[in-house]
Amino acid sequence: MGTDPYILVLYYSRHGATATMASHIARGVEQVAGMQARLRTVAPVSAVCEAVADSIPAEGPLYADLEDLRDCHGLVMGSPTRFGNMASPLKYFIDQSSSLWLSGAMIDKPGAVFTASSSLHGGQESTLLSMMLPLLHHGMVLVGLPYSEPGLMTTASGGTPYGASHLAGANNERAVDETELSLCRALGKRVAQWAARGCAVE
Repeated sequence: MGTDPYILVLYYSRHGATATMASHIARGVEQVAGMQARLRTVAPVSAVCEAVADSIPAEGPLYADLEDLRDCHGLVMGSPTRFGNMASPLKYFIDQSSSLWLSGAMIDKPGAVFTASSSLHGGQESTLLSMMLPLLHHGMVLVGLPYSEPGLMTTASGGTPYGASHLAGANNERAVDETELSLCRALGKRVAQWAARGCAVE
């Protein structure tokens, strides 16, 4: 790994809510001394075989590559809910990580997940669980949100012990509220704290 430890905040966002969550998770990461956040996204996928995304997005964070994943000290992965599962662009990227599985590059690194959905019971928890599965296959250590975070008991929108979440509304009109944002920051900080412990042992 490089000399500057970082947490990879990897996400796909269609309407902007997941991107907003990612930026606050990054803020939480950087509350931990010695830890940096690296924001990365993934390209959309297309049913048209000839469609090729530009190598650099027109705006926002760069597209992730396997080196970002290999060299991170922890991972926080986010996606909007798609029928109770992660969105296909994020799954497509993760499906390309077999070489890291073979080498054991992700073993014992802390990992966490976050999501957004249009409705309150729109599959947030199943989406979070679906994103945990490849992390477990990679040998990562899952980090959730403990109930010592007061937002988990008071939220009327997003927020679960499985990871941060957001209720976007049927037309994605609902902004990420302060409770949801505070849980995003708490998740980022928690992953960074676990990663920092690992760095201290190395």
